[in-house]
Amino acid sequence: MTASLILPPEQSANCAYFFDLDGTLAEIKPYPDQVVVPETILQLLHQLATHNAGALALISGRSMAELDVLTDPFRFPLAGVHGAERRDINGQTHVVRLAEDTEREAAELLHTALAAMPGTTLEAKGMAFALHYRQSPEHEATLIHLAEQIVRRWPQLAVQHGKCVVEIKPKGINKGDAIAAFMQEAPFAGRIPVFFGDDLTDETGFGVINRAGGISVKVGSGATQAAWRLDSVKDVWHWLEQINSSQQESKVTKNRRGGYESFSRSI
Repeated sequence: MTASLILPPEQSANCAYFFDLDGTLAEIKPYPDQVVVPETILQLLHQLATHNAGALALISGRSMAELDVLTDPFRFPLAGVHGAERRDINGQTHVVRLAEDTEREAAELLHTALAAMPGTTLEAKGMAFALHYRQSPEHEATLIHLAEQIVRRWPQLAVQHGKCVVEIKPKGINKGDAIAAFMQEAPFAGRIPVFFGDDLTDETGFGVINRAGGISVKVGSGATQAAWRLDSVKDVWHWLEQINSSQQESKVTKNRRGGYESFSRSI
């Protein structure tokens, strides 16, 4: 059973922070292009990154291009499409690609199939596809069957279930591995990892965080291996305000102590 999280269980500034976006930093909307991250929340993310030497990354099923638009004007380290594409702190990108014919043929097959299911939406991400059915839940079983047909035809692909979405992505790609890759690099290496997520796609991330002795936080209801829980996106926003305030206060206190000690030594 997960514990509720009001204040961070670890107040140390030596943390590395990872956040999912939809359902974690931003409220879920009927269509993906309606989602917005409030400017105040972007500022809080930027402040948290600054307090922690830049050790903050977004880990999402969205593409990195979408994430950059949603977090403009800031440019955070990112893992998009569940880790199939990743950008480190230095701007270097790491991308898993499908063969051009696989990508084209799968896209054509999916586009044709979803056109016959009103209310469903196909989101083509290059190396992955998201089949959305939030507006037509009656098509869930059909879309799951369709996704399973796709991965049988192209075994290099795998099905990923989510909230009102079925995704098809490269096999072996997941958010947990993306977080683990970041944790091997500066400025994340050597820090305590903290990850907030809300969906089934985040469970691999929680697993990596737990094994590393970090802080895993499930946003919303549902079974999870995360050790902590927040009820809603607004609670995540409130937590961001709290942790920034706490770390800023700690920094001020440390600076004051440092100044006092220097003054004492000078006497």
